[in-house]
Amino acid sequence: MRFANNSLYPAMEAGVVRMLRSGLVAFMMIISLQANAQGIESIVAPGKLIQGHLKVEDDCKQCHIKFERKAQDGLCIDCHKEIGVDLRNKTGFHGRLKPQACRSCHTDHKGRDARIAEFDKKKFDHTQTDFSLRGKHVKVECDKCHLANKKFRETSSECNTCHRKDDVHKGSLGVKCDSCHNETNWKEAKFDHGTTRFALTGKHSEVKCADCHKTANYKETPRNCIGCHKKDDDAKGHKGSYGEKCESCHTSKLWKPSTFRHDTDTKYVLRGAHRTTICASCHTGPVYRVKLSQDCYACHKKDDKHKDTLGKSCGNCHTERNWKESVKFDHSKTIFPLLGKHAKTECKDCHQSVLFKEAPKDCIGCHKKDDKHVGNLGEKCEKCHFENDWKATQGRFKHDETRFKLRNAHAAATLQCHACHANLQSYRNTPLDCYSCHKKDDRHEGQEGLKCEQCHSDKSWTVARFDHNLSRFALTGSHVTTACKSCHTTIRFKDAPRDCYSCHQKADKHRLKFGVLCENCHNTRAWSIWDYDHEVKAKYQLAGAHQLVACESCHKQAAPKGRNAAFIGSTCISCHRNQDVHDGRFGTRCEQCHTTDNWKKFKTRIGVREASSPLVLNEVQIERIEMEGYI
Repeated sequence: MRFANNSLYPAMEAGVVRMLRSGLVAFMMIISLQANAQGIESIVAPGKLIQGHLKVEDDCKQCHIKFERKAQDGLCIDCHKEIGVDLRNKTGFHGRLKPQACRSCHTDHKGRDARIAEFDKKKFDHTQTDFSLRGKHVKVECDKCHLANKKFRETSSECNTCHRKDDVHKGSLGVKCDSCHNETNWKEAKFDHGTTRFALTGKHSEVKCADCHKTANYKETPRNCIGCHKKDDDAKGHKGSYGEKCESCHTSKLWKPSTFRHDTDTKYVLRGAHRTTICASCHTGPVYRVKLSQDCYACHKKDDKHKDTLGKSCGNCHTERNWKESVKFDHSKTIFPLLGKHAKTECKDCHQSVLFKEAPKDCIGCHKKDDKHVGNLGEKCEKCHFENDWKATQGRFKHDETRFKLRNAHAAATLQCHACHANLQSYRNTPLDCYSCHKKDDRHEGQEGLKCEQCHSDKSWTVARFDHNLSRFALTGSHVTTACKSCHTTIRFKDAPRDCYSCHQKADKHRLKFGVLCENCHNTRAWSIWDYDHEVKAKYQLAGAHQLVACESCHKQAAPKGRNAAFIGSTCISCHRNQDVHDGRFGTRCEQCHTTDNWKKFKTRIGVREASSPLVLNEVQIERIEMEGYI
């Protein structure tokens, strides 16, 4: 006998044979019922599973695959996923073991209370895990780190997990205890201060930690010099007046003497009498709180006889050697360089007092009597006049810098100034628009507006070519080659009509039956080319014989204003009332019987039939046709 897993059990097979021979049919029924309930695998199982595998005890395929003994490891990993991650990444205890079957260490079917993951803790090699034991960790009992009822792999590898009670810094330095401490001796700390924001240099490297770190919370230790050296600042006599940046003058190698150099450490180099002046003469207040001005005027305000009219740049005239020793003044560095005849003018001619800035800097201040324009052109005389000769103006004035640039026929070579400017007092009031000067040349009688430049140019008043696309009527098709005078019968161009009918009235062969909107059928390429989509524009499709009928056959009346044609209705009876031999008995929907191909053909249930003569029916025939559904 062969069971479901194809394993042979000779002894059992012999027993079954004996039972059959002895007629113990009832026993076989019990066996069958039990096999159906649990499966033959459960009957032949070598023992009960552990408590953790109890839920899969009746489902052997969760752990076993028939005929594939090695496949069992894959099923184990499917359940124990964290072990699978270690095996793939070669991390943790299982990841570092040589490849072997799970059942080599973990066997089941030994009862509910069996422990299938036991190992000798004293012989266990901790280097096979992600946390090697070094120093005093080697002698620590396992249960000191690995808590009961918790997997070994779940134990944290952070120092702070076990040594939180030993952290005198109260977490202020983070949880990376190994940055300072080691496994050999917790109290023996070694720290590289160069990795912090305050590297120890000079004599700082010889100072004991406790001298700066007054408390275990190291991060509260000040990083600025004054935090530790305030007593030295007071002893020196600064008492905070020079600020807290001690490193500006002192170094960590030696506190005394000061290394401050005014010429290199500041933006103000001491020269002349300034080098022998004591610091307190200029620095009367806190150095870093009250910034001392670098201009001469801050200290020499009392010496300024110009009463601030020349500004604070005393160095332009005075020197550091002696305040009263004035150097030759360079007028070219002012906003009024002396050029031309100004260079030979005496200072007193412009500067009437020691308040030099009271002297006018604009031309009109001195040359108002020479202004023939009476102020009409403003006060910037230098735009036209020279410093060498007041009367010489030719070539100085740039008309292109004004609002009206001279080009082509307006250029100075062909047009004199007085042609536009009537006199010296009216230069600025000269109009800038074309029409003001060319009104006499306007043959359009003002109809085209005042912007003559839209058609004319400053090269020639005659129009070379007009872009009709800029108007309200763009030229297309045959209109492009049409002579202007064909549409514009007068020079008053805007009098020309823009609708088709005004010009093409004589070409209208429809005699207004289709209205005046010629462009709905015709186009500008050629008047004889026309196209009208009756289905789209009139909402009525022309089919059958309608396609061959002339438009005037239906549209006989003149079109109303604003329409292409008079509305005649969309029903057959609108045109075919005279052909209705039924006298309206069948209503107005002629298309139910008749076709557009031929009015004499009519529809029946068996197709279209042609009447040899007009169809005249009596009341009985009409009723029969309706009942039998011919129409």
